[in-house]
Amino acid sequence: MATLTVREARERRHRRVRSRVSGTAERPRVCVFRSNRGIEAQLVDDGAGRTLASASWTALGKSFKGTKSEQAAAVGKLLAARAKEAGVTGVVFDRGGYLYHGRPARTSCL
Repeated sequence: MATLTVREARERRHRRVRSRVSGTAERPRVCVFRSNRGIEAQLVDDGAGRTLASASWTALGKSFKGTKSEQAAAVGKLLAARAKEAGVTGVVFDRGGYLYHGRPARTSCL
C-alpha cells in the first residue's frame, strides 16, 4: 500500500468529516481553509449549495500586523460580523481535515 502525502491524508480526513457535517440555512457550515500564508473561512448552506458569507486574510489588508494565529482570530471575527449581517445565529464548524488546534480553532470564535 502506498503512503499518503500530507495533503492526501488531509483530504481523506476532510471527506470523512464532510460525511457527518452538513450546513442548513439556519445553521450553515463554517468551512476553513488554511494555507502557509493565511486562512480563509466561509459560511455554506449545503441545502441550497451557496455561500452566505466569507472572510479571508486578504480582506484584513496589508496594514494588519500580528502572528498568523492572531490573523486567524481576526478572520473569525470578520466572518462573525458578516454572519450577523446575513442573519445567521448558529453554525456548524467544519475543520476541513485539519486538527481542531491552532489557526483553525482560533478561526472558530463565532
